[in-house]
Amino acid sequence: METISISLDTVWVLLATTLVFLMQAGFALVETGLTRTKNTGNIIMKNFLDFAIGSVLFWIVGYSLMFGLDVAGIVGFPDFFSDNSYNKTIPDAAFLMFQTVFAATAATIVSGAVAERTNFEAYILFSAAITLFIYPISGHWIWGGGWLSQLETPFHDFAGSTAVHSVGAWASLVGVIMVGPRLGKYNGKANAIPGHNLGMAALGVFILWFGWFGFNAGSQLAASGEENAKMISHIFLTTNLGGAAGLLSALAVTWIKYKRPGISLSLNGALAGLVGVTAGCDVISPSGAVLIGTIVGIVMVFAVEFIDQKLRFDDPVGAISVHGVGGILGTLLVGIFATKGGLLYNGGFSLLISQLIGIVTVGIWVIASSFVVFKIIDKLVGLRVPKRVEEEGLDLYEHGETAYN
Repeated sequence: METISISLDTVWVLLATTLVFLMQAGFALVETGLTRTKNTGNIIMKNFLDFAIGSVLFWIVGYSLMFGLDVAGIVGFPDFFSDNSYNKTIPDAAFLMFQTVFAATAATIVSGAVAERTNFEAYILFSAAITLFIYPISGHWIWGGGWLSQLETPFHDFAGSTAVHSVGAWASLVGVIMVGPRLGKYNGKANAIPGHNLGMAALGVFILWFGWFGFNAGSQLAASGEENAKMISHIFLTTNLGGAAGLLSALAVTWIKYKRPGISLSLNGALAGLVGVTAGCDVISPSGAVLIGTIVGIVMVFAVEFIDQKLRFDDPVGAISVHGVGGILGTLLVGIFATKGGLLYNGGFSLLISQLIGIVTVGIWVIASSFVVFKIIDKLVGLRVPKRVEEEGLDLYEHGETAYN
């Protein structure tokens, strides 16, 4: 029976790994669909390299920095070229692979935010940095036995609203500010620069939604036994309800606010809802998932407008609003809606305070480290492409071929 349990758990984790890997395709489709044809190939290459570079560098050292022997609650002890398992219920390579696809997801979020004007070499260097140490160090605090998991009331982020999505969003925010807006985006007013294929973006959202079941339920890291079976089933349900509620609430807001049921904002509403329930998908009820998805979906719509028109940060795909606002709110709302320890369930404020501490400290770490990395990269190769390259398209100048002939 023990052998069967290990086999079942391993197969489940590897199946979940493939689902999360497929999310790379979803991100690629969303990002290309919401941007212009002349930069399609460039975005495709960035998504491929996020995973390829991330796989190698995370294996070399990022994995051990995240899950290695704890050093003062800050970082794991570096163990180069390691595939040692830091989860004893499944084989070493299975746990490493599952964590690798998560690391690649954090890096990919940045791609869409800085799309259409960023030097390809500069992006590759930053993608390497986020996988190598930015994501693993804050990830260690949460999942690797670091200081956030050692709080009297431990910080709770089951599958990565903060550990993955907010990390990608904070890095995106720094990148967007430092690279600057696309040409023609702000000429006295904020001008819309429509993407070229909403059908492609919609397919990407469907793929991401599909992959999210592996992202969240796979984080249980086991499927054998009655308790694990109940838990992954529960996580499937809360994940799906969060995404559905996010889409419906964003749709309702756009319909009321703009007199039309907006397509792109509704698609991002689904993603925001999924991001929102990721932190607490294991400890919230189905009704809690609907409430979190609804709240996040509504706020996301206003966040997109505020970031674009008031702050004038040019984020072509809404990554900061979806993954940042969604990640922050979703993580914070665990302190309210968690059925054990949540404010609404007589748990007091201790969990809510721990969630707030985690959100703030991870944000400070990622903003500071990303700023330093972007600054160094700017000095080395330059963050932004020349004006002519941006006008005529990164595909032609950066890669020598275009996605559409």
